[in-house]
Amino acid sequence: MIFLERQSVQSCILRSVGYDDSMKNLEIEFHSGLVYQYSGVPTKVYNDLISSSAVGKYFSDKVRNRFRAKLVTV
Repeated sequence: MIFLERQSVQSCILRSVGYDDSMKNLEIEFHSGLVYQYSGVPTKVYNDLISSSAVGKYFSDKVRNRFRAKLVTV
């Protein structure tokens, strides 16, 4: 599994976020240390996520349970 380069975000639940535009994969690292990759995520969703004033809420509302997720670390 290849990890994406992630950037830190200000959030109570998320530690960092990365995105692969060519594959449309969004990688989310939680403060718990778990990392998930979400597939089929449009670039606009990623851009809106990282520019949101409430990153965790945006993630919960627009990404979680809307895109297929795969755990990549335990």
